Amino acid sequence: QAQLVESGGGLVQPGGSLRLSCQASGTDFSMYAMGWFRQAPGKQRELVAQIISDGNTNYAASAKGRFTISRDNSRDTVYLQMNSLKPEDTAVYYCNAKAYLSMIWGQGTQVTVSS
Repeated sequence: QAQLVESGGGLVQPGGSLRLSCQASGTDFSMYAMGWFRQAPGKQRELVAQIISDGNTNYAASAKGRFTISRDNSRDTVYLQMNSLKPEDTAVYYCNAKAYLSMIWGQGTQVTVSS
C-alpha cells in the first residue's frame, strides 16, 4: 500500500528556515506529481507548491520567492525548503502525490513560526 511520511516540521522564529521532507513507499514515485499543502486553524487546506514528474514547478503567491520544492527520485523523496518564514506560515503541512488514477496524502507535519 502506498504511503507518504512527512518530516522536518517544528518551531522556528520569524525569518528562519525549515526543510520539510516527504518520503514515499509502495508506489512508483517517478510517476507522481508531488505537492505540498497546508492547513491553518480555521482555514481551508491550500496548495503551497507542486512539482510535476517532468520537473516543472508551481507556487502559491504567498510562497513564491521564499519556498522551493524539489524532488529526488532516487530517494523517493520530495522536499520543501522554506526560508524567510512568517507567522502566517504556521500550519500543518501535508504532502500529496497524484497520478492519473490515484491520490495519496501524508499525515501532516506541524510548522509553527513564532518568537
